[in-house]
Amino acid sequence: MSAVPRRLRLLLALLGAVVVAVMVFVAAGLKETTNTVVTYRTSDQVAMVGLGLVLAAGILFLGRSRVDADADGVRVRNVVVRHELPWQAVRAVRFERKSPWASLLLENDDEISLLAVQAVDKEHAVRAVESLRALHAAARAKDPVPPPLLYDD
Repeated sequence: MSAVPRRLRLLLALLGAVVVAVMVFVAAGLKETTNTVVTYRTSDQVAMVGLGLVLAAGILFLGRSRVDADADGVRVRNVVVRHELPWQAVRAVRFERKSPWASLLLENDDEISLLAVQAVDKEHAVRAVESLRALHAAARAKDPVPPPLLYDD
């Protein structure tokens, strides 16, 4: 099972295209002229287009979130951080009604956001959460987590 943020990626691609288009338009407007302060040259036009491409790449980078899961565990890649967890470390897969994305509640009470499973993706997000919950339940049934020990005797 894999999940990516579909609408976010579409929105970021459109935004990146707009940024590149605006920078190309600005670069085309910088003809070789001399201002009282600055002299614009062809290299400045190329630099503006290059800056637009770098900004668009940075915008697209925000949509690289991904969740991959199988019978062994779950791998989460948010914008920068990666997590690889066995199902035994996961207590629950959560996707609350008011939450913008799903999350994993861990056995140590930490929580990991699943930015790839977003509420705006509607049915796609619901199917992803159902798949994650089914994999989690199957792994728990195969290898249940032992209850915590109360004493160290």
